[in-house]
Amino acid sequence: MSSTSTLLAGSAVQGTFDELGPTLADTTFVVVDLETTGGSPATSAITEIGAVKVRGGVELGEFQTLVNPHAHIPAFISVLTGITDAMVAEAPAIGQVLPSFLEFARGSVLVAHNARFDVGFLRAAAERSGLDWPAFRVLDTVHLARQLVPRDEAPNHKLATLAALFSSRTTPDHRALHDAKATVDVLHELVGRVGNQGVHTLDELLTFTSRVSPAQRRKRHLAEGLPSRPGVYVFKDAQGRPLYVGTSQDIRSRVRSYFTASERRTRMAEMVAIAESVTPIVCGTRLEAQVRELRLIASHQPRYNRRSRHPDRGVWIKLTDEPFPRLSLVRQVRDDGATYSGPYSSRLSAEAAVAAVHDAVPLRQCTPRLSLRPRSTACALAEMGRCGAPCTGAQSVDDYAAVAGRVRDMLEGDCRAVVGALHARMADLSGEDRFEEAGVVRDRLLALVRGAGKAQRLAPLRTTPELVAARRAPGGGWEVVCIRHGRLAGTVVTPPGADPMPHVEALRASAEHVPTPTVGHHGAATAEETELLLRWLESDGVRLVALDGSWSCPVHGAQREHARLEPLVAAATDPGFDAWPTRGATSHGHDRPGGRSPASPTRVGS
Repeated sequence: MSSTSTLLAGSAVQGTFDELGPTLADTTFVVVDLETTGGSPATSAITEIGAVKVRGGVELGEFQTLVNPHAHIPAFISVLTGITDAMVAEAPAIGQVLPSFLEFARGSVLVAHNARFDVGFLRAAAERSGLDWPAFRVLDTVHLARQLVPRDEAPNHKLATLAALFSSRTTPDHRALHDAKATVDVLHELVGRVGNQGVHTLDELLTFTSRVSPAQRRKRHLAEGLPSRPGVYVFKDAQGRPLYVGTSQDIRSRVRSYFTASERRTRMAEMVAIAESVTPIVCGTRLEAQVRELRLIASHQPRYNRRSRHPDRGVWIKLTDEPFPRLSLVRQVRDDGATYSGPYSSRLSAEAAVAAVHDAVPLRQCTPRLSLRPRSTACALAEMGRCGAPCTGAQSVDDYAAVAGRVRDMLEGDCRAVVGALHARMADLSGEDRFEEAGVVRDRLLALVRGAGKAQRLAPLRTTPELVAARRAPGGGWEVVCIRHGRLAGTVVTPPGADPMPHVEALRASAEHVPTPTVGHHGAATAEETELLLRWLESDGVRLVALDGSWSCPVHGAQREHARLEPLVAAATDPGFDAWPTRGATSHGHDRPGGRSPASPTRVGS
């Protein structure tokens, strides 16, 4: 896998040229209208079908027949349509008529005025007749008219109103074929209007909406020639600067959606207005596409991407390296002998985690670096019993080291002492009916184990020189991933039915060389990339193929407590925390990703 800096420098991957679907002039439409005994296909039946087939403005054929509904036609329906029981008595049943109509309409786009009504009746009739309903594409002239005909031009969008507005050659009179012919004239007028707005293909017509500005719609040519393959797409401005980076299983389809009604984000419309090109980057796997997206966003910081632009802004909890250590929040990890945990996603979550530690451990909270020479007075925390007052000499370096050791254990992988103390604190507060205070401690505990658990799961992956894993690819074969020091070094999909091991060895030989990081906490990639890789490794069906080093999580780490606590907090409605253990809750057993032991690599395909 190439480095981020080269991803945009090379030429774009160019697929075969593919228009945005058939042009409207080449599309065959079958405009259909029905007369029925009522308004619902569940309780009513069809009495007449009328349809006209057109292409390029030329009529190709007509279809018209009465249908025996085998039910009485209500009088008001007969008055409206002119169709009586006597007229349909000798007519064929819908089961005899429908196959002929489906053959007449096969391969075309169905058009109707209020298509939900007509198509709904036809589908219901097909189901009752035991016929398969073809996958017709459907165009509703009512929907299209609402986009194109304003109220100051027509008071409503009924077929009779539009036929009069557009001077239709046929007056609609609630007979199926006449109404279908009037709808043809309405369709042609509406198509002419969208053509003036740059809509010339069927796909553009079916997704047309007035919410999409003409300027946005005119940029549809940016999707031409893009590959229908999984990968990354990069919108660029006239100077070639990245505006937005995204991923998709189908690059061409996803980019096209930015020029239709499916894209409703205001900032995306603004981005499309200034975009001048789209660079596709085809990727072999979804994981590779996601990693490339993260790296591109971090490297170029496109202004229309809201996330992942500043991966270096995570917050770390630091236990300082001094005679009397304290906790602090930092943005940068240094090789200074201190103990670090993180990164946390926000400063608020990190502050809550630090507060949880202070609730459980009498660690000093003052900020000055303390010398071994004692001062004369202690702070209020010492008087409250929440600090041993090392500043006054009341607590020796060795005694304080035992306190700091509990915090260090929590950050590095043994959360039993701190978590147990917090559970005891919650139980005491609940027993005194101080439920709001207990809730504060609960939320702080969750922030602590959530952040520490993630950090303890990421740390082993950052320090592992090489890990190769695989899972079955959707189309057969294996999706193989090589990770070095928490960074995606390479990926490949093996051919279905082939021995995967030669491809695995080739991947290991050709994967990116990742030097050992100078600061182990950081790894060779951003925390977001390493976490993305970890989620993939922990997903169902992943098999460990090769491992250089060790990959495990602490037996008594924070992840187990987090996994137990998160759903309880999400479901809790009782502030008394009755479902929670009262004291000394601890974690037991190995806590490895996915419950798998990485000690023994498994051969792919076994």
